[in-house]
Amino acid sequence: MADKLKVWFDAEADFLEVRFSDAVGYEKETNHDAVMERVDEQGHVVGFSIMGVSQFRKQNPLQADLVSN
Repeated sequence: MADKLKVWFDAEADFLEVRFSDAVGYEKETNHDAVMERVDEQGHVVGFSIMGVSQFRKQNPLQADLVSN
């Protein structure tokens, strides 16, 4: 588990980003169109982002799998 969690929300773009680490990484697709995972060079998940985050409500929650190598 990360010591610090960094979260950014851009209301205008309706975009949320969460990072568990400052490690260099790249974006990778997930099984959900709205979610991208950020992975490091070894394939470990170091964060994720959600596009169109306001569409997910209590009645319609977001569900996605983040899988580390």
